[in-house]
Amino acid sequence: MSVTAYLEVAEGDTLGALQSFLGRLLTEDIVDALLVPQKLPAGDNVAPALIEDPAKLSGVDPLAPVMPVAAATALSKVTATEHGERLAAVLRSCELRAVIELVKLQQAGLEDVILIGVDCLGTYEVRDYARLIEAGVDPTAELLAGAAEGQLTAHEGYQFRAACRMCEKPVPGGPDVYRPDITIGLLGLDPGKQILIEASDDLAEKLGLEADAGQVGNLSTKREEFIERLIAERTAERDKMFAAFRERVTGVDGLLAEFSTCIRCYNCMGACPICYCKECIFRTPTFDHASPQYFRWAERKGSIRLPTDTLLFHLTRLNHMSTSCVGCGLCESACPSELPVALIFRAVGQETQAIFDYHPGRSLEEEVPVATFREDELTDLGEAPR
Repeated sequence: MSVTAYLEVAEGDTLGALQSFLGRLLTEDIVDALLVPQKLPAGDNVAPALIEDPAKLSGVDPLAPVMPVAAATALSKVTATEHGERLAAVLRSCELRAVIELVKLQQAGLEDVILIGVDCLGTYEVRDYARLIEAGVDPTAELLAGAAEGQLTAHEGYQFRAACRMCEKPVPGGPDVYRPDITIGLLGLDPGKQILIEASDDLAEKLGLEADAGQVGNLSTKREEFIERLIAERTAERDKMFAAFRERVTGVDGLLAEFSTCIRCYNCMGACPICYCKECIFRTPTFDHASPQYFRWAERKGSIRLPTDTLLFHLTRLNHMSTSCVGCGLCESACPSELPVALIFRAVGQETQAIFDYHPGRSLEEEVPVATFREDELTDLGEAPR
């Protein structure tokens, strides 16, 4: 069971109210540390920070509409092995789902970890967020105002990251999304006045949260309507982008054309929270071919592209993690050639996830298809039953 309550925000200071709430987890000895986005000194970006001193929370900003790295990867680093600390981690929906996948892949642990999910208002590319800050714009304030007015739109002349424009799962604990221990709700409310806090019974008691049944009922309806409309808009944009991709990519040649400007920098792999292998086959001597091999290929085909194996690299990545792709889009954000990597992986991921009826990040009980074998799992695709 859980308790739904509302935090009153003084003088429109939404961020201050959240900082105070998160600080109580430390000062009331509920956790030893917080993993939460923190503003960098220049003020034009944020990064996950592990904080134990409540005095350091003044720079925390879990609402900043920018996501330079995957917080799921940071959580993996601090929980993959025994650590003996009580931790609370603040995560967007895609980060939360990535954490659940990493736990099932034994790359992260949830022992003594409180997961805090926060509504995602959308995110800008890092460079765009930095430009807005430099121009004196407060992107967070703009989006909080949009949340209150029932409309989330990017600043004029800018757009949200492609992954956010087609994200149909912006809310922790929403459809096909794992329900965290604490949910921080902003959508459909007036965050300048109130913030929704939903917490498990034991945490609500420790934090002194009490539900107001009348208020909860009225605001919940407005919030549900807002979220339903937002999901419908994002789903329509997703389907539009997927349809355009599938129309132009009908085979291997079309897929190769999508990666024609790939420079094999491996940034997409490094940014992906699901690509966790400590040793990737593409970074081993396996693909350091002997010099005569290149000439043999060139003789057989007439010409070969260098470096070789570009398409194989992406196909291998798709094979390994498309069923667990949570659509965070960090692969695309990291690409220096601005390839639509997020779109490609999400479109392919939709197909592979449908085959196995699998929703990444929905439940800890659902087995990851790539790590599971069933003799009859492909009979629906035409494989003869054994």
